[in-house]
Amino acid sequence: MNAKYIRLSILLLCFLGIRASAQNELTGKVYNRINNSPVTYATVYIEDLKIGAVSDSEGVFSLKRIPEGTYLVSIHSLGYALMTQIITVKGTIMKDFALSPSDMMMHGVVITGNSRATDIRQTPQPITEVSNEYLNENSATNVIDAIAKTPGVSAMTDGQSISKPFIRGLGYNRVLTLNDGVEQMDQAWFDEFGIEADPDAVYRAEILKGPASLAYGSDAIAGVVNLIPEQPLPEGQRQGDVLMNYQTNNGLINNMVHLAGTQNGISWSARVDNIMAHAYHDPEDGYVLNSQFSNFNMDGTIGIHRKWGFSQIHASYFDMATGIVDGTRDSATGIMEKQVSYPGLNGGAPTYVIPTNQELTSYTPLVINQRIRHTKLVWDNSISVGDGRITGTFSYQKNQRQETNDPTQPNTPDIYYLSNAATYDLRYISAQMGGFNFSAGVNGAYQQSQSLGTVMLVPNYNFFQAGAFAIGNYQYRRLTVSGGIRYDERTFTGDSHWIDTTNVAQAPVPPNTPGSFEEFTQFTTHFSGLSASLGATYNLTKTLYIKGNIAQGYRAPNVEECGAYGVHDGTVIYEIGDPSLKPETNLEEDFTFGVNAKDVSFEVNVFNNSISDFIYRKGLLNSAGQDSVSNLLSVGGTLFPNAPVYMYTQGAAQLYGGEGMIDIHPAAIPWIELNSTISFVDGGLLNVPDSIRYIPFVPPTRITADLTFHVKKIGKGIRNAYVRAGVLSEFQQNHVYLGEAAATGLNTAQTPFEYAASQASTAGYTLFNAGLGGDIQSKGHTLCKVYISGTNLANTAYIDYMSRFKYYPYNYADGKVGVFNMGRNISIKIIIPFDFSVKKS
Repeated sequence: MNAKYIRLSILLLCFLGIRASAQNELTGKVYNRINNSPVTYATVYIEDLKIGAVSDSEGVFSLKRIPEGTYLVSIHSLGYALMTQIITVKGTIMKDFALSPSDMMMHGVVITGNSRATDIRQTPQPITEVSNEYLNENSATNVIDAIAKTPGVSAMTDGQSISKPFIRGLGYNRVLTLNDGVEQMDQAWFDEFGIEADPDAVYRAEILKGPASLAYGSDAIAGVVNLIPEQPLPEGQRQGDVLMNYQTNNGLINNMVHLAGTQNGISWSARVDNIMAHAYHDPEDGYVLNSQFSNFNMDGTIGIHRKWGFSQIHASYFDMATGIVDGTRDSATGIMEKQVSYPGLNGGAPTYVIPTNQELTSYTPLVINQRIRHTKLVWDNSISVGDGRITGTFSYQKNQRQETNDPTQPNTPDIYYLSNAATYDLRYISAQMGGFNFSAGVNGAYQQSQSLGTVMLVPNYNFFQAGAFAIGNYQYRRLTVSGGIRYDERTFTGDSHWIDTTNVAQAPVPPNTPGSFEEFTQFTTHFSGLSASLGATYNLTKTLYIKGNIAQGYRAPNVEECGAYGVHDGTVIYEIGDPSLKPETNLEEDFTFGVNAKDVSFEVNVFNNSISDFIYRKGLLNSAGQDSVSNLLSVGGTLFPNAPVYMYTQGAAQLYGGEGMIDIHPAAIPWIELNSTISFVDGGLLNVPDSIRYIPFVPPTRITADLTFHVKKIGKGIRNAYVRAGVLSEFQQNHVYLGEAAATGLNTAQTPFEYAASQASTAGYTLFNAGLGGDIQSKGHTLCKVYISGTNLANTAYIDYMSRFKYYPYNYADGKVGVFNMGRNISIKIIIPFDFSVKKS
């Protein structure tokens, strides 16, 4: 018997060896559908395997080292419409692709929220793709700003360096950000904490609107922002590019060098860049003092691609120093003042002085500033198993966030959070079985955070989350059905913390020390949630389609909501968290109708989002019915006296609205294109007083319109040129959260003008924008790509509703409240590509 088993084992190993050594290859020709001429430099790419090939002068391509299986293959070349096709690869497959000439890119391949790469037309949930072309042609100062004008998306801003993504009126821990394929593990719960992502390293972005908890667990209850890096180069290519960008308003300088290549199945890339800007300028405030920032980034990737799949390692480092704007002004001139501490002035106590002209245009933040560092290591794998595959993505992330607020101690951060985190995602992706495929797996995260500063807003904490899920897809003729189910568990622990209240330093002390106060009480909470989704797409005709989706999402409370106990230094209110809070759950219905025709593309999405146990801050009242205040952290009545007390609570909420897009591109006059979008969201808390009915930072209605003229050739030296003129109109927001006053320390006695502004509607505005660009060529080779864009060309003075500066101190010189957004800005961007591939003899 033993000899028999040995022989069977040897036969099995031989069979597996023969199977593993079998070569799978996709080869063929890419040609013009109209005249059958070969299409050169067409890219044939398999997103799920991160491999591709480029067609030669005869249109011939060859993709090798493909694991056996079924994949979505995308084929694209400049001047042709994107083509996608599902192909089963087993052995050598010969396949030709006929591309249709077109300058429009009306659909693409998406990966967010799906078990595998999918044609965007087959996804039931609304997904918006932000292309690399869009990112290059439109100027921004950070990566979230760059995508914030897409339908359904907005950004809460804290100056020009920090922006937080909002989707359909919800943000913070309700929107999950993916970067380099993994969840960004930072401190998303706080107003002044942005997304640590290098804009130069983002090749494109996908925004999934609506609950995505099915694929990603907690924190994706409102949607996902997926920041996607560039694809590995096709076999045999070595390329690089140098980017230079200058902006006139803030003196922004961005320099970047990037190199990449693939040889014998080994792919690699490396990048280093630096972005810096001085204070931005607006027509009301002049230079906005201390809005300057500098940002250094570097990243690198190395991967191996074989017939069994691929494995790659990516490392990145993000380092930003940014000033903090407080809006304090000189009462006579309205000029913003800086906070300083001089030994010979007021005995060294903090005071305000008018800055010099040099300080207004300095690239170095002043003494009140933030420094944010984020280090990340990602290991991404895909291994063939039969006709399916197993994928595993793991990351380690270290986040360091320091905030210095005391000019008497310029090099000592008051707030310093150090976070160490790990994420994991392990799943099986099945083979294609007729029209059906599925994926199943587990993913989650661990995070441990501690405070190393002198002020603590939340306790030291750690949490562990695990979730199991299954997602299925079925396609039958013109119908595609997708759905799945998921279960999550999260354990959250907050640590006890005692402080000395007998001195201003409030240093940590052992428990029950005389004169001490337990700022944070130890607690452990367990959260669980069930998520599910079911949706379908149906092609009514070749050009008309409909989509419908219903999804239930889940979100566990964050550290501020369940653990805060003390004064919030940025708003000077006393916050009390509640560890007994329940997880939020929501049920969202989405419906989409679209047209994708030769001359016009049109899509409209409508949604209704019902949220149970929605978490929000509520002001507490004392026995006399007045605002409750706390002096627990007041030392001698000078530190935080009479801080309004707010406690986190829960209730029902509802948001509803939609987005629309129309793109007119007549085939008879292909050089002209008109694109327009609209975004609308409304709603709020249910069964509450009108003063707190509306949720803060729900954006007003927004309309955009852009007219573009495409010019394929200008003389001998310019190709793929464009000229664009556009308008962005933001409506007045009348549904204002009236509790914003107390929540930001405003009152009728000390800040009457700011208080009045917080109770009034926020005015709308209209901005005019324009842009032009093209490729500069010589002898058929691109020397550089030039992008020139102008925003707010009329230099309109406005304050965006999503700006945290809108209720900043009153300007006695002009009688206006708040700090205004950026004025006229011209961006000039030049990208110099180069190729150092080894040419075949």
